[in-house]
Amino acid sequence: MLEISNRFTDRIIFQGAAASLAALVEEAVLLGVDLSESKLVGISLARAKLTGARLALADLSGTNLAGADLSEAWLPGVVLVSADLFGACLRKVNLSGANLSDSNLSRADLAWARLSMANLSEANLTNASLFGANLTGANLFETILEGVNLTGANLDGASLVGARLSGANLRWVQGIDHDG
Repeated sequence: MLEISNRFTDRIIFQGAAASLAALVEEAVLLGVDLSESKLVGISLARAKLTGARLALADLSGTNLAGADLSEAWLPGVVLVSADLFGACLRKVNLSGANLSDSNLSRADLAWARLSMANLSEANLTNASLFGANLTGANLFETILEGVNLTGANLDGASLVGARLSGANLRWVQGIDHDG
């Protein structure tokens, strides 16, 4: 019997006889179980179908989510430090206040994502799509944004110190000085 527990209280949130912890997480999401505050550190959820998942304040540090579908997921305050989200679908996801520092988001689809006050310091977003994303107040310190599509994104109050923007599409971006 596998189980998913609360990272703060160790209380069991969900349990089942799945073949792997990844399968258990997918089953919980499919059943609509709220996995907020869960501890899922370092597991592989590569290519997992987690559409609409509720993982607010969960700890997914070091987790492999490459190619996973997290579209429309509810992830405010989630910890994804050093996570692999290469090619993940994160369309319309809520990552407000999330910590994604040192994560790999290369080729990820973050169109219309809410990333206000998120920490993306030293993250790699090479060739990712942030079309229409809300990055107000986000920390983008030394973030790799090369080839990123930021069309229509809102960067009001975002910190871009040391960010690498070579080849980025900045058309209709709010919150940056387009003149100099």
